[in-house]
Amino acid sequence: MNSQLERQVWFEETVALNDKAIIDSGFPWLEAMRTEAKESIRQLPIPNRKQEAWRYSRPEKLYEHAYFTPINPVTALDEDDIVSWVYPESESYHLVFANGFFVPGLSTLNLDKGKLHIGSLREALVTDPAAIANWFAQSQWHKSDIFTALNFALMNDGLYIYLPQDTRLDKPIEVAYLSFNLEQPVSAQLRSLLVLDAGAQASLIEHFISTGNSDYFASHVGELFLGQNAVLNHYRLQNESHQAHHLSRVSVRQHTASEYRSVNIAVGGAWSRADIQVRFTGPQATCDIEGVYTAGDEQYSDFHLDIQHDQPACRSRENFRGIIYGKGQAVFDGRILVAKDAQKTDALLTNKNLLLSEDAEVDTKPQLEIYADDVKCGHGTTVGRLDPDQIYYLRSRGITESVAQRMLSLGFAEQILEHTEDEQLHAAMARLISSQFAK
Repeated sequence: MNSQLERQVWFEETVALNDKAIIDSGFPWLEAMRTEAKESIRQLPIPNRKQEAWRYSRPEKLYEHAYFTPINPVTALDEDDIVSWVYPESESYHLVFANGFFVPGLSTLNLDKGKLHIGSLREALVTDPAAIANWFAQSQWHKSDIFTALNFALMNDGLYIYLPQDTRLDKPIEVAYLSFNLEQPVSAQLRSLLVLDAGAQASLIEHFISTGNSDYFASHVGELFLGQNAVLNHYRLQNESHQAHHLSRVSVRQHTASEYRSVNIAVGGAWSRADIQVRFTGPQATCDIEGVYTAGDEQYSDFHLDIQHDQPACRSRENFRGIIYGKGQAVFDGRILVAKDAQKTDALLTNKNLLLSEDAEVDTKPQLEIYADDVKCGHGTTVGRLDPDQIYYLRSRGITESVAQRMLSLGFAEQILEHTEDEQLHAAMARLISSQFAK
């Protein structure tokens, strides 16, 4: 597809093809929001390379296929279909979603919930519809982004976590989002809602995985609300089929003195993009977002960060590293905006990239927009190759060139991973990155 009209038709046909698969929630307010999202699809601009946010992107292949939402939840699954968990069942809460639906048979919570909720968004709509309505009413993203509008229009389920005031979970939460082909390419549209009240603390690990060489379109929209002094450690590990299209949107809103720490590992997918948006709604909040991405032959990996400092005395750190090899392409677009009243802001954005081949490509664009006069801000980017002297040194000790490249690349990534103090999680992320260079 080449024309904007054909792409518009793709979005509208995707809604029409899948409308019957969307379960009626029974709540007029939610159906009204879905209708609003469908209307937005008809009016919002289609992403194209003339738009700065999509300047280097290549979503064209996505528009070549029709994707279908499964009508019924997947039941024929077992533990062998799921990625190895970071923690054993006794040391974390496990949740599984398959092709957009919660799979309770493979999910192990085992906790006395009370007001606390960890589980399916669909289930929460039944047990606490007023709370879901309240948080959904604060969501505006689907009014400005056509892919998020598509997600809202076609979602059937998702993750919902609510932690009441001062709740501190004794174990991490691990979530596996599994996508795979059925008889035709699948569309998995998931929406996550995480709410941490004042003083609540949690660790969340999200795995985005697939079986075999499946062709599908996975769209995940996560909205995170952190109350005063709340703390969330958030890890996102994306390792999907090299035939898959993956799109993530993460929106974080942080109240006074809250802390958000995130590590993002992206190694899979034919085309993958993650948009991370942070808004400070109270002073003295801190945000640390780090990541490692790899891209090889016929792979495109993209990270977009939008960090807005609207409150005084907040701190943010963004540090991403890319390793691109073969004919891979990667994009990093990071933006920090400091509003006029956001005095005493402390913000730093860094992006470093390794190109391991002549055909590897990276487009990187760190940006600062500063309207306050009492701030400490900086940004920087580098693109380079492995030091030939280091390669020579390793080869002189009997190490092959490919193994030497792998060792040095992992050392490059380690400067991000070393900030993860948990040994099991650190090892899992290192294995994931290492697996890309063992093929």
